[in-house]
Amino acid sequence: MALQLGDVAPDFTAESTEGTIHFYDYLGDSWGVLFSHPKDFTPVCTTELGEVARLKGEFDKRNTKVLGLSVDSLESHQSWVGDIEDATGNALNYPLLADPDHTVSDLYGMIHPNASDTLTVRSVFVIGPDKKVKLTITYPASTGRNFAEILRVIDSLQLTSGHSVSTPVNWTAGEDVIISPAISDEDAATRFPKGFRTVKPYLRLTPQPDR
Repeated sequence: MALQLGDVAPDFTAESTEGTIHFYDYLGDSWGVLFSHPKDFTPVCTTELGEVARLKGEFDKRNTKVLGLSVDSLESHQSWVGDIEDATGNALNYPLLADPDHTVSDLYGMIHPNASDTLTVRSVFVIGPDKKVKLTITYPASTGRNFAEILRVIDSLQLTSGHSVSTPVNWTAGEDVIISPAISDEDAATRFPKGFRTVKPYLRLTPQPDR
């Protein structure tokens, strides 16, 4: 059965371009992003791996460690690394896991049961410091992922995990957030000293509380 939000992310040990990875040890107390690729030397994935390398500083700012995965061998990965830098201008600066026996792919349900090959193994998992799955997204082989959106979601997940708020449509860090309907106006006035405005009784907006 596919992993659901709130499930514990399976631990694993796998070889990578940066040596042996013990997943839980690698994450430590950090957030994590595990994103998979169908195979090496594929055009869309080459652009994605380069983009994540370019954005690694943004993930670091969010205390988030990134891990790529492809079902090809470590030897193949090591050959692909040069192409990624040549094509995108960004050298790989995070581990790329080798999963030729599909151990990790099967643990995370990355290979769809109706697929005749691995071309649908293009999933994203965001994992919290509690090792639970906070977000899953699966893309078709033809559509490149938007890692700016994944950073946006991590901002929302980290904010809402520590405050009784949610984030509205198209929210980005620094914008107003929604106060939980379970909080009374009286309690909200105390908990959100920057104030709030009521759009509807169930929709109250307040400045981002951690800024």
